[in-house]
Amino acid sequence: MTQTSPAAASQASRSTRDPELRAPIDAPIIQVTNLEKTYHTARGALTLFRGLNLEIQTGELVAIVGQSGAGKSTLLHMLGALDAPSAGTVYCASTNVAALTQKQAAAFRNREIGYVWQFHYLLPEFTALENVAMPLLARGLARRDALATAANWLREVDLEDRGDHRPGELSGGEQQRVALARALVNNPRLLLADEPTGDLDETTANRVFDLVERLHANHGLTSILVTHNLDLAARCTRALRMEGGRLVPLAERPQTEHGAAHMSGKSSVSGTW
Repeated sequence: MTQTSPAAASQASRSTRDPELRAPIDAPIIQVTNLEKTYHTARGALTLFRGLNLEIQTGELVAIVGQSGAGKSTLLHMLGALDAPSAGTVYCASTNVAALTQKQAAAFRNREIGYVWQFHYLLPEFTALENVAMPLLARGLARRDALATAANWLREVDLEDRGDHRPGELSGGEQQRVALARALVNNPRLLLADEPTGDLDETTANRVFDLVERLHANHGLTSILVTHNLDLAARCTRALRMEGGRLVPLAERPQTEHGAAHMSGKSSVSGTW
């Protein structure tokens, strides 16, 4: 049985079918307490972190940085019900995700989580429009309705004229924009992005991040971004470093005019990238 976080125990039940009917979450949308992740290898136990705590409020855009192998992606996987902790609790959208069965976890991800990876993982034999529609088709939506909704999301990422193109016919930036549309097509509460600009050149990476900011603001998302790019991390509302198995705040940096303009929800997206 799905467990509800103590902070959200009094919250009224919400619909899981229509995002517009879901009640808002007043408590932190993510509550991580005393989290531990240990892998058992041939050389012995490898502990990525122990006693890790994290709270993220609804509407935040949070960056997590740190060295490779520090556990950033592992943490993201646990927040998104893709991996289970060795100890501790992970409440996400008022749900104890570590207590979910595989079937429940899959339904939770489809309903609440939009996930974007460094590599887009688009299906090469399908068009951009069909790739975006896949989560809706998996949920059982009629093909006609799924494609219509997918077309609206391609418009959101400025790719309405590329819907009939297959991934191999798209640029790297276009492929990542398709992946963003696919991640959000189910109207999730949370966007989890694991190095979404790591495979892109600097100009395209900045434009993709501009788009992430715009979608975050326009759709009331809570977003968590794992990145090695400190300039992009500085544009988030909060930036944390994974260090020694703990999350510590990055030194505050003044927001530039450029960053402030993007956080207003305006976009500078133009051209082909």
